[in-house]
Amino acid sequence: MASQDWLVTGDGKFAAWEESPDNSELSTSQYRLYRFLTDLEDILHKFQNDRLRLQAIFPLVRRLLTSSEWLQGEYLEPNPETGWSVLTLYDEPDFPLTVQTVAWLPGKVSPIHNHATWGVVALINGEEKNTLWRRTDNNGGIEKVGEIILTPGEIITLMPDAIHHVEALGNEPTISFNLYGETNYPQRFEFDPVTGTAKNF
Repeated sequence: MASQDWLVTGDGKFAAWEESPDNSELSTSQYRLYRFLTDLEDILHKFQNDRLRLQAIFPLVRRLLTSSEWLQGEYLEPNPETGWSVLTLYDEPDFPLTVQTVAWLPGKVSPIHNHATWGVVALINGEEKNTLWRRTDNNGGIEKVGEIILTPGEIITLMPDAIHHVEALGNEPTISFNLYGETNYPQRFEFDPVTGTAKNF
């Protein structure tokens, strides 16, 4: 897996990450999930700024997926009724991280939403369009800003106030490795661009 890495901010703007300053220290040796989780915990303690956290985390996600090929096959077939599925890869009380794989059937589209925490999504299979939005007022009004089409090996990182929706393109399911910080649920919303409203979910 080797391709472009993106940062999306709350105003809907996106930019390619420059090479991480710590990339030179990354070994090509086996990188296991337990070590990845320990490194994540160290990063969360070291950096309080979400942008700096994401800059340190996304190279580790790439290293994990490149080194631990078994993860690329760890997913649930999408539910034919909902069109998607989520497989939790790690869950521990008081460990404020969500680690999962997500699969979508072709043509399925998510609601427009934010995550109210930082996030990293690495595409493993298929093709996924991320449409990016920004707020126009405090009541839920939003406008479309742009889009990014992810192919396998590409990574998108999201600041907590980033707003997007995803669509599975092509003729095969999309599979992604998703990592999120601790969600601030009162600040997590679905957005309706027609009515200009937002609701918690």
